[in-house]
Amino acid sequence: MTATPPDPDPQRTPGLEPGGGVRPGDTPPESGQTSGLSHREPTPPKATTGRVLIALILVLAVLVAAMLLTQAFLLS
Repeated sequence: MTATPPDPDPQRTPGLEPGGGVRPGDTPPESGQTSGLSHREPTPPKATTGRVLIALILVLAVLVAAMLLTQAFLLS
């Protein structure tokens, strides 16, 4: 038993010109397709996640700068 092709038979589809094209203004026949997603899409991160990450980077940068300044003053 052979599976039927997903595309419609051009000889039995109305509105097709010779060669398989459609006339201007006509909608081509639909072909078989799969619907839905193959896997679940991840949810995007919330806006607060980015703000918290930036705040943590800034705090870390200030702490590193304070440490370097403290070492510079203690060594001089």
